[in-house]
Amino acid sequence: MAKSTNKKIISVIKVLFPLAIGLYLTWHFYNAMDAPTKEIFFKAIKEANYFWIFLSMLLGFMSHLIRAYRWKYLLEPLGYTPKFWHRYHAMMVGYLVNLLIPRAGEVTRPALLYQTDKVPFSKSFGTIIAERMFDLVMLGVIFLITIALSFDDLIAVKDIIIDGAPEEGSEAQSGQWILNLIISVIAGGILLFAILWIKIEKFRTKITEFIKDVLNGFFGILKSKKPFQFIFYTIMVWGLYLLFFGICFKAFEQTENFPISGVFIGFIAGTFGLMFTSGGIGAYPYLVGIVVIYFIGDQFEIKEHAEGVGKALGMIIWLSQTIMMILLGLLSLILLPRNYKKESDDKLGANKA
Repeated sequence: MAKSTNKKIISVIKVLFPLAIGLYLTWHFYNAMDAPTKEIFFKAIKEANYFWIFLSMLLGFMSHLIRAYRWKYLLEPLGYTPKFWHRYHAMMVGYLVNLLIPRAGEVTRPALLYQTDKVPFSKSFGTIIAERMFDLVMLGVIFLITIALSFDDLIAVKDIIIDGAPEEGSEAQSGQWILNLIISVIAGGILLFAILWIKIEKFRTKITEFIKDVLNGFFGILKSKKPFQFIFYTIMVWGLYLLFFGICFKAFEQTENFPISGVFIGFIAGTFGLMFTSGGIGAYPYLVGIVVIYFIGDQFEIKEHAEGVGKALGMIIWLSQTIMMILLGLLSLILLPRNYKKESDDKLGANKA
């Protein structure tokens, strides 16, 4: 009884903690604006050219389709070729879950793929780990390009985010406080894992077996007959990520000629925002807004104008992609087969991709 209660408490904390941080950042995002800034903020949102925003959403949708298609190159070496739409729906439902519980969608995806195509959970989960590793490599490449484009601007924006701008006074250490909190949580998790590993043999055995299956999935790309296709689609996915982000700057007159280095820095900042809270709530528009304000600040004699436009753009980019993710995720939740039945002429786990 006590164990069951503890598990429920932990599950609730996993949901509420990142959500609470996101809600706090959203509140801070809005509350930090004075009346003139809020006026500019809402005016910019009202007058935005939404053609570019809808085009951005279309490009985002294409990136999801390509990512779902790319997944087959990791599953095929393991002997499984689930249908394309099964992969796509499992992925989109996973993204929907991620909006509530960070990283929980990575567990949902293989669970749903097992439900539809009987692909073993640990093996498909291993392919998702592989995906994330390649994503990390691509993020690293983009980070290096950003450094090459404008190292000084990147460092300046980093200082503003971490230390706070000099004129912000009492808010100067807020970023550092949150960073310290994250480090403490990670350190606590590592310590708990170490204690369980040392004390409980059954825990060690399960983890060891799970890691073996995960590694099989992770190294599946090395066994693939078409590794270059996987790499090609990976580049396409991240190219679309950059494109759908950068094209949103065309929506505002003040940012339509935004420097490419600023787009890259904003993309990096937004990506970290997505890692920070559930679906980037609060953090994503806040961080992207800081980058926009940094680059367009000189265009305005009044600081509030730059702040209002910057925060409006950050909010529109985040909100448009989040709304699209929710709608597509809910649609996939409806369309995903609940009980997959093997047809006489359709061998389970060997469907056409």
